[in-house]
Amino acid sequence: MVWKNEFISWDPNDFCQIHRVFVIGETLWRPDLYIYEMTETFSDSIDVLYFTIANTGYVSYSAPLRIISNCNLCIYKFPFDTQKCNLTFGPYVQPIRDILMLPRQNSTEINQIVKEILVSKGDWTLETINVTKETLYNAGEYYSQVIYEITMKRAPVVYVINLIIPSCFLVFLDLASMYIPTATNERLSFKITVILGFSVVFLILNSMIPNAKDVPILGIFCCVCMAIMVFSIFTSIATSYMHTFAETQQEVPQWVKIWIMKYLARILCFRLKPTEKNLIAVVIDDKNSVLGIKSEAETELRDKSRGTLKQDRAGLDIKLLKRLLVEVLKIHQQIVLQTLRNNEESDWHFAARVVDRLALIVYYIIVIIIFAILFVVWAS
Repeated sequence: MVWKNEFISWDPNDFCQIHRVFVIGETLWRPDLYIYEMTETFSDSIDVLYFTIANTGYVSYSAPLRIISNCNLCIYKFPFDTQKCNLTFGPYVQPIRDILMLPRQNSTEINQIVKEILVSKGDWTLETINVTKETLYNAGEYYSQVIYEITMKRAPVVYVINLIIPSCFLVFLDLASMYIPTATNERLSFKITVILGFSVVFLILNSMIPNAKDVPILGIFCCVCMAIMVFSIFTSIATSYMHTFAETQQEVPQWVKIWIMKYLARILCFRLKPTEKNLIAVVIDDKNSVLGIKSEAETELRDKSRGTLKQDRAGLDIKLLKRLLVEVLKIHQQIVLQTLRNNEESDWHFAARVVDRLALIVYYIIVIIIFAILFVVWAS
């Protein structure tokens, strides 16, 4: 910082061409300069005691200073976020009538100087530094300030490799597990393994995200992905439960037949199964047709037996045919009963496939929406 002391000046010609001197500034006045965002000072900072005084009366004081300052972070776009932090220099006690603050360099000069001397760790990239002069009004007094607005951009490579790519792989892996057959328990165990791996990603995310009041879109993405993984586990449990009902040959409830096997299956473009009522009607018609053939054959044989009583061999054949028809009808009845039992089992499998396809479609829709929102937020 540089200021002018009106009580100090000399002619270099009178003092051996001395244009400046270095003195210990214990007796010199110095501005009441303060950094408003400073939260902590370091004891290992170098304290420079010497002031440079020019023959024109300008006094300059330069000293290195390590500062820890506060900054309002907006991590909604983490790890592709850009932060703007301020360093406000100004007097703490003396108002504007006593001290008027002016920036020594403009924004262009400061950006050029900083980019030449900046040593970065690699986590952040300096974008720009803007210098403005402001006036603060407080308690009836005006205070002069110089504000340095520092714009920094986060380097996202580490977070992309350690967080985003593993999260996407786990989501795609869980989505691919929806194609594992639900008749076995392999899908359920596989999904539980995937969700345990995603929990590890959550722990890494929690340790990497800085503390702020905003919730990052990456955290929302991980929460939604965890939620749909849990939802897919519940649907896998439901389909496995339906397959268990199919093995025990329990009757399908009426609401399952109406809402799942009829309406939901039609919405999801399934080929509808013939209902039990229609199947029984067809069977009854077939049985009546067989019984009609039987009665017609009996009438015809009765007429022939009356006309030809002497044909005993024909009568024996007729009795044999009657027994054969009775046995065929019994076999037909057993086939119908077995078909109905098989239909009960196939109905549970059909309902399980409908629920499984619904879960897959919902999974696809949610994943596409959350990825689209994620890319739009990061791209903007």
